Amino acid sequence: MKKILIVEDHADMRELLTWQIELMGFLPIPAKHGKEGVEKAVAEQPNLILLDIMMPGMDGWEAARTLRANPETKDIPILAATALFRDSDLKGCLDAGCNGYIVKPFTFQELQGKVREFIASSNSDLPS
Repeated sequence: MKKILIVEDHADMRELLTWQIELMGFLPIPAKHGKEGVEKAVAEQPNLILLDIMMPGMDGWEAARTLRANPETKDIPILAATALFRDSDLKGCLDAGCNGYIVKPFTFQELQGKVREFIASSNSDLPS
């Protein structure tokens, strides 16, 4: 089963994303902050990382740069999930090493489309 790491500091959003990822047929791996997300990415080797950007401590930009610098996680696709929507903010996500982004608030259908796009591009089998 394909694994998706969800790095989100807000408990309600983390629970909602975990539930949505399960509905899509993937195994969610929740993390409460950037540091925990980096640790779980190394340990779990997920097929995709869904990464919140605005978090206390290690934010999403720092987490993405850390993941890209580590040979064990440098090739894992990262989808930034952010409430930031200015072009400069979104460019910052890409510059930090994210492969793409989805702007909050987003619908389940938007999330599903992005997740399936990223999983498909990593030549993985999709659940039906």
